[in-house]
Amino acid sequence: MNAYPPIADHGVIGDLQTAALVSATGTIDWWCTPRFDSPSIFASLLDSERGGSCRISADPPGERMMIRQLYLSDTAVLVTRFMAEEGVGEVVDFMHPIDSPHATDRHRLVRIVRVVRGTLPFTLTCRPRFDYARAAHTLTMRDAAWATFEGPGIDLHLQVAGPVRLEAESNDVSARFTLSEGQLAMIVLTTMDHDGPAPTPPEPDDAVAEFEACRQFWLSWLRSSTYRGRWQDMVNRSAITLKLLTYAPTGAPIAAATMGLPEQVGGERNWDYRYTWIRDGSLSVRAMIDLGFTEEARAFRRWLHDRVDAGGTLSGESLQIMYRIDGEPRLDEEILTHLEGYRRSGPVRVGNAAADQIQLDIYGEVADALAQASDIGGITGWLAFAKMLDWLTEHWDRPDEGIWETRGGRQDFTYSRLMTWVAFDRGISLAVKHSRPADIARWRKARDEVFTQIIERGWSAKRQAFVQHFTTEVLDASLLLMPRMGFLAPNDPAWLSTLDAMDEELVSDSLVYRYDPEASPDGLRGSEGTFNLCSFLYVEALARAGRLNQARYAFDKMLTYANHVGLFAEEIGPSGEQLGNFPQAFTHLALVAAAMALDEELDRAEKRAGHLR
Repeated sequence: MNAYPPIADHGVIGDLQTAALVSATGTIDWWCTPRFDSPSIFASLLDSERGGSCRISADPPGERMMIRQLYLSDTAVLVTRFMAEEGVGEVVDFMHPIDSPHATDRHRLVRIVRVVRGTLPFTLTCRPRFDYARAAHTLTMRDAAWATFEGPGIDLHLQVAGPVRLEAESNDVSARFTLSEGQLAMIVLTTMDHDGPAPTPPEPDDAVAEFEACRQFWLSWLRSSTYRGRWQDMVNRSAITLKLLTYAPTGAPIAAATMGLPEQVGGERNWDYRYTWIRDGSLSVRAMIDLGFTEEARAFRRWLHDRVDAGGTLSGESLQIMYRIDGEPRLDEEILTHLEGYRRSGPVRVGNAAADQIQLDIYGEVADALAQASDIGGITGWLAFAKMLDWLTEHWDRPDEGIWETRGGRQDFTYSRLMTWVAFDRGISLAVKHSRPADIARWRKARDEVFTQIIERGWSAKRQAFVQHFTTEVLDASLLLMPRMGFLAPNDPAWLSTLDAMDEELVSDSLVYRYDPEASPDGLRGSEGTFNLCSFLYVEALARAGRLNQARYAFDKMLTYANHVGLFAEEIGPSGEQLGNFPQAFTHLALVAAAMALDEELDRAEKRAGHLR
């Protein structure tokens, strides 16, 4: 068996403070706790030998066995099913959500093993490796049903119920057990601080109640969704995924559950995405509001207000492009040289040096997110926001690193200018609508200067398109957001011409590249796949431009690249494989926006057709 499963061969479970990846064969090969951005306990996804894992596998005597993985409908309860001639068994993995403003050190991952037909033998192996596999641990066997792994500042308790007897193997634990039809075993992993009260041993009777409580949480939460469109299952799965990737104590969404997964196998484009990007989070506000999840949107706006109120950053800018989930700005990047990386795709990076980059678009994304609310906060929050825009009037006309965090030098990126235009435009609208004090004349002057600069320098007469930055003819898929942001109408001739140019240069069988790194070097070696965010933005742009047949085909084609449980990573590789960190929030929020735009435009077209009959 391949030591590294495909990136797409995973489901994700979580409790809204941390998340784990479970492979399609029943192995937990990624789990950081007690927070999304904490050091890992299981990380065999980044080093199959050193990283650590917790595996449950069925071992029938025959050679033929089929394995299927699925979510229970509209929940984050994951089922891995083993089907053999001797019997059918399944592992049900879940973490009960901790939907609370209070962070906790204690997290509980439940694995229920049961057989529904015949008899199957199973093997359990638990091999934790603390602190990204840098720290040793001590194993204490309390009895045959309870093992404690003591790591640096954190303990992992492995407790079992049912016909399971744990055995020590060096500093790890294993068990071999057999279940017959109707029998159940319960394996519970609990992480906690050293000095916390010991977890209560599990009881089989409690397993069903705990499972049902988790299932009901997700079913109840999803009832708040207002989406009733054509792609209900995929939109629901995206909404659940966005919720799973949001840190409940602060309302801050992370970009992805993982770090270090490559954009090109064997390449160096391997980043840590377990943090909160101003851009990603702000764009998710509209998706959550459109779906009816107003509390999630409100929680992130509170987090945004806190970042604006805090003012200065490590870089000296008014805002930083990303933060830790608690708002901490320091994300020092470090290379973990002892880990080989996914399929030897090094270096493995923890932290993210791009936090110090200047990316001027974030001011527009903040303003657009705050403009989605009917209540923009108290006077203190407004004054901080107005101060930020006053600062921006003096600092917008600068080169920056751009939305894609390139490491090839600063440029005058057109997308960055677009979003500074959005910042001033939304600020003016908010000040007028809510009668708030503001230097509107100053903001309006800056807004119009940005607009003029984009038209005069961001437009290429040769390409008949808006281009990536002011000294290139290269196109950039980030500009697919131009119509959504209101800079141009979706049927403006200049926009339709840009869309045509993107069709020719960036689109491959409905999949969209961010840009051409060969034509516009980004300071990194290697290539990358098509970018899933851009592919869904392309669908939205086509739909709003009235190109509905093309939009629907592109959307349906893109959905065929989802994995077996409806999840997307960051990119699609040249062989159709998923690449990059997983699952990717950016992709799923763009899927939601594309589905809603396409639904809306299809409904309008059908209504017009009905009137003509």
